[in-house]
Amino acid sequence: MKKIALAVIFASAALMAAEANATAPKAEAGANGDKLFAKCIGCHGAKGDKKALGKSELIGGWDAAKVEEALKGYKAGTRNVHGMGGVMKGQVASYSDADIKAVAEYISKLK
Repeated sequence: MKKIALAVIFASAALMAAEANATAPKAEAGANGDKLFAKCIGCHGAKGDKKALGKSELIGGWDAAKVEEALKGYKAGTRNVHGMGGVMKGQVASYSDADIKAVAEYISKLK
């Protein structure tokens, strides 16, 4: 019973943190491409040098405009390369246009 109670407490704390993050102002986030990219590392690698889930292209060093176009397409639900549209839409749903621009600039500099 204690394990279940702890699980509920941790799940509630995680949900509250996620909700707080989702409602946090994004004004400064646009300037932090490195921080925005942190959630991408698990699939794309620290330098964009990994095929996400073994499917994607290597994105490190892509032209910033190409990254920006791809991320906006995923966010809008109009891009679905290698069947990753749904996953990527969820990943970039909270990104503002400034966030997308910042992370695109960051990715373009990865080597």
